[in-house]
Amino acid sequence: MPSETLWEIAKAEVEKRGINGSEGDGAEIGEKSVFFIGSKNGGKTTIILRCLDRDEPPKPTLALEYTYGRRAKGHNTPKDIAHFWELGGGTSLLDLISVPITSDTLRTFSLVLVLDLSKPNDLWPTMENLLQATKSHVDKMIMKLGKTNPKAASEMRQKIWNNMQKDHPDRELIDPFPVPLVIIGSKYDIFQDFESEKRKVICKTLRFVAHYYGASLMFTSKSEALLLKIRGVINQLAFGIDKSKSICVDQNKPLFITAGLDSFSQIGSPPVPENDIGKLHAHSPMELWKKVYEKLFPPKSINTLKNIKDPARDPQYAESEVDEMRIQKDQELEQYKRSSSKSWKQIELDS
Repeated sequence: MPSETLWEIAKAEVEKRGINGSEGDGAEIGEKSVFFIGSKNGGKTTIILRCLDRDEPPKPTLALEYTYGRRAKGHNTPKDIAHFWELGGGTSLLDLISVPITSDTLRTFSLVLVLDLSKPNDLWPTMENLLQATKSHVDKMIMKLGKTNPKAASEMRQKIWNNMQKDHPDRELIDPFPVPLVIIGSKYDIFQDFESEKRKVICKTLRFVAHYYGASLMFTSKSEALLLKIRGVINQLAFGIDKSKSICVDQNKPLFITAGLDSFSQIGSPPVPENDIGKLHAHSPMELWKKVYEKLFPPKSINTLKNIKDPARDPQYAESEVDEMRIQKDQELEQYKRSSSKSWKQIELDS
């Protein structure tokens, strides 16, 4: 009999854990899931490999990839398991978001959004599309969970406020993301050479978005020191390691802001002349910040689907026999299309 694939083993493990933990009261079950989404070629794989201490060159993520890590809390204790999922293709494969996010994984699920700081024109549409699609699916799963385990769903809705102090002045002004969210700005080494005004707009905008969603925000690059800080944050999501309380809001340094430690008063108003704010018609603060941001960094109208290479035609996956059969089938398909087209034309003439 053929051996089980990694996917089959992972699926069986998740189903097993789901059965064993579904009757509980929402307590931690020693395993968590972390889902990486974000800019194409933004560095998601590099961050995951660094967190897992894997010294290997990152490979392009074609669609949705899975790996896992283990960590023992103490001597002679069972190891906790962290499931790492990574969505490739930027915003072109949103349908795959539903694979790792299920009603069984929700209670121990976290999201990491990696944004490429070196491509500011793509930053807002990437962030908006991915967060909206993920939030929509998570909300559906919470509703589904509520039908079978109302207590667990209620605990989830209450848990999202844990990062915000009860006396925080912005408590009534934010809308926390339904699962723990970390926003990472990658390629800071390139970003730090931007003009001061551009860096100011990007920093303030990301601080607003992160604070509004009750998320943590931090910048990173290939710097070992920055990667170690990111690793600490990811380990907190994956294994419950103590959360960092450090903060850096200086736009001339890599931002590092733990969820709940920022405020709208510190962030300030959108970086645009007061005379121009009145000309921007917006229905919400988020829409206002979007208009201000896109005024300086207009989004590029690029069809992201065209940027995704067909893995079947990628040289690194070449298989002579399979490729020959593929060519033959493609030719048969084209012949079928031509013959079908002639048949329909003949029918039209006859009628």
